[in-house]
Amino acid sequence: MIWKTKPTKELANIFPNAHMGTHLGVEVVEVGDDYIKARMPVDERTKQPFGLLHGGASCVLAETLGSIASTFCIDPTREMAVGVEINANHLRSASKGFVTGVVKPLYVGKTIHVWNIEIFNEDNKQVCASRLTCAIKKHA
Repeated sequence: MIWKTKPTKELANIFPNAHMGTHLGVEVVEVGDDYIKARMPVDERTKQPFGLLHGGASCVLAETLGSIASTFCIDPTREMAVGVEINANHLRSASKGFVTGVVKPLYVGKTIHVWNIEIFNEDNKQVCASRLTCAIKKHA
């Protein structure tokens, strides 16, 4: 198990309300020993002008998942996880329903975490492959 604090859906969904993920409807739906799964609606908040899932919305889902995962791997009373690099390959489109992202660790060190995030449509076809690097910083 990689977690310092065992994540639960309820705990993961209580992060401060006014953040980008909550504005786009990101909701954690499942946690495991080495992964967290969340979903996001494909609606007017997350679509680009042609009616397809916006690539930036996929990045928000990926970074939200990676940041939540990093937070469960550190002592949040002393440290914080800050995204420093994100990469996303948009493999196919989504135009309705929900997309679901799954975050798993590639590397969890003391100062750097690297996460792999895969995003799927409702037909379980992958729409995005993403990688997020978080720096672990001490609170000021």
